[in-house]
Amino acid sequence: MDIRQLQYFSTIVEEGQITRAAKKLHMSQPPLSHQLKLLEEELGVKLFERNGKILELTNPGKVLYQQAQKLIQQLENTINEVKETEEGLRGVLALGASKSCFSYFPERIQAFLKKYPLVKIHLREGDSFVIGEHIKNNEIDLGVIRLPMELSDFSYRHLSKDPYVAVFPKEWVNKEQASISMSLLKDIPLLLLHRIKGLGQYELILNECRRHGFEPNIVCECPDVTMILSLVSKGVGATIIPKYSLLSFQTTNIRVLSISDTEIMAESALIWSKDRYLTKSAKYFIEMFE
Repeated sequence: MDIRQLQYFSTIVEEGQITRAAKKLHMSQPPLSHQLKLLEEELGVKLFERNGKILELTNPGKVLYQQAQKLIQQLENTINEVKETEEGLRGVLALGASKSCFSYFPERIQAFLKKYPLVKIHLREGDSFVIGEHIKNNEIDLGVIRLPMELSDFSYRHLSKDPYVAVFPKEWVNKEQASISMSLLKDIPLLLLHRIKGLGQYELILNECRRHGFEPNIVCECPDVTMILSLVSKGVGATIIPKYSLLSFQTTNIRVLSISDTEIMAESALIWSKDRYLTKSAKYFIEMFE
């Protein structure tokens, strides 16, 4: 058994069919089937059961796939580390952020590229759950997310705490008004950020409204702060979002009010994989958050 066979086996698992796996590997089907047969003979176990055209892993196959993923990732990490030792700081740095956290990136990316011009930045967007999944799947190196979020699978660095503010359509608010109390939000149609999966800002705001004795009038839920603010600017409703998230957006049709009687804060974190080799580029980018 060698690493090439494990890569073939893993591709078959991920594609579910030898035909599709062979196409992805740019090879013909018979040699791939032969390699699978050799692997099963060497191990003395059956790795797949056929379900029509679909191949399903046996229990030994599941164990081998889990271990193969670790070995393949370890090999990729070793190759990256060796290349970096010879080539210096270059290549791709893949970053991700929810839109409400993207304001942490522009100045840091600008400074980073000025210092390391041979590095190319790849950016991905998604809510906190999606960013976490991108990191787990090795699709990005680092991500900035909103807490709360389960962080047991990640290394992380806490970033700044950020007060929540109320954002209204411009025509709904007097020019002199600078703040609002929670109780005055009782009957206001609210547009709230809501994660695709897991607990987050939505539950925090909902609980704060209940603490002040009312159920909020939520007319829209959305994971995208850009869409929320666009709807606010058109007069659909108001929203409650972290103040720092407004730095990435410019609109003249909204008014931002502080909330006078709440202490809820938004927290953010920079996260990366616990198990994956961290490139020099990623390490140096993390240092920019110190």
